[in-house]
Amino acid sequence: MQSLLSDLRYALRELRRRPGFTLTAVLSLALGIGATSAVFSVIYAVLIDPFPYPGSDRIMELRLVDKSGQDRFAGPNGQQANQLRQAKSIEDVSLMDWWNLTTTDGDLPEDVQAMYIDPNAPNHWGIRALMGRWLIPSDAPPGQTPQPVVVLTYHFWQRYYMGDPNVIGRTIQLVHKPYQVIGVMPPRFKWGNPDMYVPLKVTQDPNIRYAASIKIRPGVSAEQASAELEPMIREFAKQAPTQYPDTFKVKLRSIVEVYARPLGPTLYLLLGAVGSLLLIGCGNVSILLLARGTERQHELAVRAAIGAGRLRMIQQLLTESLGIATTGALLGVLLAWRGLSLLVARLPENSFPAESVIKMNVPVLLFSIALAFVTSIVFGLWPALQLSRPEIARLMQSSTRRVAGSVGARRSHGAMVAAQVALTLLMLTAAGAAGKGFLRLVNTDLGYDPHNAMSVPIPIHENTHVAWKDRAEYFEQIRARIAAMPQVVAAGISTNATPPSNGWRQNIEILGSTSAEKPEVRVNFVSPEYFPLLHIPLAQGRLWDHPETMRGAALAVINKTMALQFWPAGDAIGHQIKIPSLKDQPPYQRAAAGSDGWFQIIGIAADARDDGLRNPIKPQVYVPYTSQMWMFTQILVRTRVAPLAILRDIRAQIVQIDPEQQVMRVRDLDAWITGQQEYAQQRLVATLFGIFSVLALALAAVGLYSVVSYGVATRTNEFGIRMALGAKAADVFRMVLSSTAVNVGAGLAAGLLLSIAFDKLATKWVTESSRDPLILSGVTLLLIVAATLACLVPARRAASTDPMQALRYD
Repeated sequence: MQSLLSDLRYALRELRRRPGFTLTAVLSLALGIGATSAVFSVIYAVLIDPFPYPGSDRIMELRLVDKSGQDRFAGPNGQQANQLRQAKSIEDVSLMDWWNLTTTDGDLPEDVQAMYIDPNAPNHWGIRALMGRWLIPSDAPPGQTPQPVVVLTYHFWQRYYMGDPNVIGRTIQLVHKPYQVIGVMPPRFKWGNPDMYVPLKVTQDPNIRYAASIKIRPGVSAEQASAELEPMIREFAKQAPTQYPDTFKVKLRSIVEVYARPLGPTLYLLLGAVGSLLLIGCGNVSILLLARGTERQHELAVRAAIGAGRLRMIQQLLTESLGIATTGALLGVLLAWRGLSLLVARLPENSFPAESVIKMNVPVLLFSIALAFVTSIVFGLWPALQLSRPEIARLMQSSTRRVAGSVGARRSHGAMVAAQVALTLLMLTAAGAAGKGFLRLVNTDLGYDPHNAMSVPIPIHENTHVAWKDRAEYFEQIRARIAAMPQVVAAGISTNATPPSNGWRQNIEILGSTSAEKPEVRVNFVSPEYFPLLHIPLAQGRLWDHPETMRGAALAVINKTMALQFWPAGDAIGHQIKIPSLKDQPPYQRAAAGSDGWFQIIGIAADARDDGLRNPIKPQVYVPYTSQMWMFTQILVRTRVAPLAILRDIRAQIVQIDPEQQVMRVRDLDAWITGQQEYAQQRLVATLFGIFSVLALALAAVGLYSVVSYGVATRTNEFGIRMALGAKAADVFRMVLSSTAVNVGAGLAAGLLLSIAFDKLATKWVTESSRDPLILSGVTLLLIVAATLACLVPARRAASTDPMQALRYD
């Protein structure tokens, strides 16, 4: 015990005596541990354990893959769902719908998101309620009105009822209708991410379609189930051809594939970055410990000569190594916890399942810590392990600096430096490619002006504003009231046309076309204020006016892309198109009389982004929003001040029209851009790769500085002899730089090869080539400058060596 305390005191003195060495070693380990643990914790939660549902790999969503390879939604109606349940490969089918409700049993109404679920598959999710029960078939008997019952999510129960354990049996009023609380689900049950679950009334109306969750039987693959459903879905398409693409292939995709895996490439890319950072950090510690241990070999030989046993010296070195490893591990744990919260805050919105619980992954944290301890212990003990009795006599006869300057030590240090440089160059190249890709997105020509504008979503309650005229006038009344506010420049209606990803993908017919194929376009329902509000210029023709809007006139404006694609001669105005899917389907979809007929093209608008920030602009058709209205619309508002600053005033105006009218989540149009998954993912990769690569550059520079400093110290006697024989300071300076240049050059060559090999992944995951000559030359130059600066101080120290003083060392 006494010897242990003595070793601890000596280790603390040694570490305090060399603060630069200690700080560098500790930070190198901490950064690698913290970054690796944080990123892998996200990977585990999002990709490995995204859902709590037993057999989640068997829970599928039905997709139709069209001829362009894109997924199309395929929601069945009630009759079709019953047919799907008869398939041999299907265990059950759960139908769903969403609705916005308002609590009306308190002083202040609260907007809540409700998911309506068909209770005929009570074991579909395989999770028992935390309190009470889940929905059962008797809650919604076929052909009858569902029971007024509701199951709460855990978070809504905690927020609205303050976690009341006696909540089961209580009544909650939703839009003035009482519902009985029958259950509370566990914290991770968040399917659809609503506030509550209500039994769904499944009708046999062929025009009412639902979202469907399909669970296949154990042992059945998604491909087998898709093949069985293929003829069934094709029969559905014959019954309602306007609801399906002309050409498609049925494909069942698991919820893991649909909701968790899209973020996978980004996360694995970041894992590669932090893994490289961990290796660079461990390499840094190895260099520092080897250099310091080599320098101390003379000291260890003296100790051995006066009777110190090898085990005693190993114990002393082990204590010092454990001190470095423990401090680095503790700091790494703190960085991991803090880094995890920062990383989660910057993940793209809605890019991973709400059920994913992102928390520190203890096994990975322990692995990173163990790697740090192994690195510190092995390289810290290496000098003592190499020591043998014949060597002691040789080491006693040599100076400390000659011993430290052995060829083997220099080679091992040089190899580690080269590896660090190679990994750093690879990370810098990836960061450069990611940054270039992000800048390309930022500078994308949108075709519209998103600044000082916002979207105000307006849902309407069930059984309200059912008549077409009533709904059209209600939406117009809200728009006009907002437009009259003094802080508002303009207000317009955009049912589904808020860019940069907008429009309803539909096949159309062109009057007079000889082609049998119906082209696909993006159909947008807007008011005439939409175009001047977003500063989208009209290239030709005119817009419909207010009276034409209010009578649902069959008029259309198309974008330039569509005009050039279908009327390259420039005579698009006056032609007619038909949108077969525009049908009056009360009470949810109300269409104007004649909307299923021909629309006359009266104008051509400039192109604006409609398929994200990267994809080419698709053909667009704009029609009056009254052509077809759902139970939802959006009011676009351009303001004279920050848009969200007047949100309270806008809500006040809406409440004056209807006290129970709710407003869903409001975002300004800049947030619509930054919320795009491609934008958020590219920003995440560019930011984190930039940070990690800068840290790697700093660690590599520190490691190089340490190697050169120790090299200079070990060759002091050699430099003194050379200068005594006539060598100039510039010659010594050049010798130091040239000896380092070999290792750095080898690292640069290896790094360039790795970057070129990485090109395929870079092009796919960061959307830019890592072979870009500008990026490669830039990061190579940056590394050369960093390496030169790291060598500058030790080289100048070597050049200023006093020959007489140096010769006294031996």
